[in-house]
Amino acid sequence: MSETVLEVSGVSRSYRSVRAADDVSFTLGVGGSLGIVGESGSGKTTTARIVVGLERADAGEVLVRGLSRTVRARGRAARLARARDVQMVFQDPFLSLDPRITIDAALRETLRLHFPDGDHSRRLDELLDQVGLGSRAAGALPRQLSGGQRQRVAIARALAVEPAVLVLDEAVAALDVSVQAQILNLLADIREQTGIAYLFITHDLGVVRCVTDDVIVMRQGRIVESGPTSQVLDGPQHPYTRLLLESIPRPGWNPQAIALARRALQPRGPRDHRPEIRTQQIGDHR
Repeated sequence: MSETVLEVSGVSRSYRSVRAADDVSFTLGVGGSLGIVGESGSGKTTTARIVVGLERADAGEVLVRGLSRTVRARGRAARLARARDVQMVFQDPFLSLDPRITIDAALRETLRLHFPDGDHSRRLDELLDQVGLGSRAAGALPRQLSGGQRQRVAIARALAVEPAVLVLDEAVAALDVSVQAQILNLLADIREQTGIAYLFITHDLGVVRCVTDDVIVMRQGRIVESGPTSQVLDGPQHPYTRLLLESIPRPGWNPQAIALARRALQPRGPRDHRPEIRTQQIGDHR
């Protein structure tokens, strides 16, 4: 059993009558890579935002390196330490960067905030090299870079604080397919080099197959299936997982049959009592 870096236990979050996350539980080991998949409204992004700390759960607990993130951090040093543990890379690399400052300035700002006494010039060169960008990119503004280059900068900024967990929320969805492959290969190399753990939030099952060791499937805020990625995608047990796989366009694809299957999965009463798999242990896959 590998060392656990992230543990989510019984996390729930509601918005009025909508149950965005419903008793969600899973663990992620050091160096592991876990995908959370589901359609829009499945609760995957809400779960990710709770892990990062951008939202608070109504119930449940999130532990990172054995420390609870449920209780609000007190003091600047404690807040910065908590922020370093879990970093997030968002879908749109342009909106996640300040358009008014250069890449050099953006990365230095992060380094000064978290490591005021460090050698920022040396670390800046290391980060740019780590994400496959040259020194020329350091002096550029975000609008002068391509989408793939901007996402590399966003990854570099997240890595600058040396997090234990990197949450990637649809991090390649806005990129061209060829650029997606480059970024996914980059992330695989970084995980191998650093032992960082990844939490991938995506609707793209192709991405999940490429870059995760394990996967959980969410529907209407609940986990309906989980396990090793190849096992879940090649032999899905839950009807919703099968529906997601059958919804991928391919020769012989029948959208009408998919629509009928989707309607058949709709709850008949006030609550859909689906089978639930509550906990998934993610191993050490370095």
